[in-house]
Amino acid sequence: QVQLVESGGGLVQTGGSLRLSCAASGSIFRINAMAWYRQAPGKQRELVAAIASGGSTSYADSVKGRFTISRDNAKNTVYLQMNSLKPEDTAVYYCYVPLYGMDYWGKGTLVTVSS
Repeated sequence: QVQLVESGGGLVQTGGSLRLSCAASGSIFRINAMAWYRQAPGKQRELVAAIASGGSTSYADSVKGRFTISRDNAKNTVYLQMNSLKPEDTAVYYCYVPLYGMDYWGKGTLVTVSS
């Protein structure tokens, strides 16, 4: 069993910054990909950013240049640094890890950007 625990969400003004963290624990030998998704009210969940075990990254076009995903493999932790936040970034952010043929999700952390 694998558990994912996110932290770092909150309320921030337009243009502000937040840093999300997600720590994985449990029966883990090696994590390959880690990712952040988000779901805004009334919208489908969407991929925000992903990072492979070697460090290669990918981003949604809407966050390129503003968000940075990183990871600490020794701590099985993935981070999402969010800068220049906009009201449209308001959503619940979920950590995602595919592992051993299963999909693991965190419970989510709410990010609210006020205008």
